[in-house]
Amino acid sequence: MLRFTAILAAVFLTIVAMAGERPRAVVADGATRSPLPFASVIDRKGKVVGVSDSQGRLPEVSAASYPLTLRYIGFKDRKLSTTPTDTVFMQESSAELPEVIVDSRKHKLLHVLAYVREYSTLSTYYDTVFLFREKMVDYMLPPATRVKFGGWSAPRTLTSRSYYRFTNAWGLDSVSDLSNHHFSWSDWVGIAPELPLPASLARAEAGVDTIRGKYTPSEIWDRRGDKVRVTVDVLADTTSRRWVPALSGFFRKGIDYEYFKIDFRYDNVDADVLSPADLAGYTYRLESRGRGRDMFRFNRHDEPLFVETEAEVYILDKEYVTEKDARKWADRKFEIDEVGLFEAVDAPPLSSDILALIERVNNIDRDMIRQETEPDRRMIAKFDGSRNFRMGNRALLVLKQLVGISSVKFHRKNNKNWKEFRSNVKKMQDAHEERHHVKAKPADDEEKSEEKTKIEK
Repeated sequence: MLRFTAILAAVFLTIVAMAGERPRAVVADGATRSPLPFASVIDRKGKVVGVSDSQGRLPEVSAASYPLTLRYIGFKDRKLSTTPTDTVFMQESSAELPEVIVDSRKHKLLHVLAYVREYSTLSTYYDTVFLFREKMVDYMLPPATRVKFGGWSAPRTLTSRSYYRFTNAWGLDSVSDLSNHHFSWSDWVGIAPELPLPASLARAEAGVDTIRGKYTPSEIWDRRGDKVRVTVDVLADTTSRRWVPALSGFFRKGIDYEYFKIDFRYDNVDADVLSPADLAGYTYRLESRGRGRDMFRFNRHDEPLFVETEAEVYILDKEYVTEKDARKWADRKFEIDEVGLFEAVDAPPLSSDILALIERVNNIDRDMIRQETEPDRRMIAKFDGSRNFRMGNRALLVLKQLVGISSVKFHRKNNKNWKEFRSNVKKMQDAHEERHHVKAKPADDEEKSEEKTKIEK
């Protein structure tokens, strides 16, 4: 009897909990009514606060984050002023790349130009660096047959504009267009190799297929005529790493990835394989513990680092070129001004927070900063005006480098400067704590004085 009562109570509590759950709205394609998985949800400040799940269901977001923006590559942005209670439909963007045509047999390598927007964040327990960057990149993809020129499938930066914002727990809030910290993942997520379509979609005019990983769906395929979209959860299964071959070395190094999903969009697909020549664009979001190098200068070398990168890649132009022309591109035998920074026509407008950051950086008075900045004299070597110009001392300097004496001195000096830096940070933390506890000290002194008076009496 007791067992039966317990079962009834459990069923009743489950029903109550399900009744209390509010159904989550779904984001879907306005033309086909099919859900859009992993659509980005952006808050009023331009920060990504979540993504839709594999069924297109939107995450729970606090009321303070509204109005929200839903973003999905290949679709127009959708604004949400309040919490949706029904399906949210998005309209497909009309921008489309023309089909790539091979001019002759000599044109074997596929050259791709793209416009990229990235939003990256490096954070520790105390410090945060935010980066917004827009850049022009290119790819040089060799054919399936072997050629002498290897090319590159990872994005190579041709020209860029960067906007950094530095904040920390002690109230720092500064901006710059330069930084020594290289933490972004956008230089590594490139164009996927040629891959076959699932058998269910190879000859179909339209359809959806899901390939499951070990625990969750690893690939969600959606075909509509000659348009194909593939959403990849890179962490769902090791086979999903085939979409990001440039990152294979990082997987072997054991970097702790917490989230990694990519959405590829292809146009003009008329075969049973996805070709890089049909790629129209891709977006991705990657979260990891670790990534940056030379980060001990940023803060503490033993403190964990957390990196987030979200990027939108818009393919602007594709053409087949000869091996000779490919080598010219590889050697950068072109004028940077000829490349320029061309924004994609289907790229959404920037958020107000990003526009404010751009304005702050553009208004930096560099001449004033240069005049008011005191150089760190610890980094300046003594110079007597003639040492580096005398043959004997020059030869001695080269000898020190060959036998490693210069390297030893460098590391010794570097360690000394690092200890001084940590000591200064500790003093700054102690001063910060002292300012917060200074009000409590007079009360403690009065209590000690009263105890002393009692003892004397």
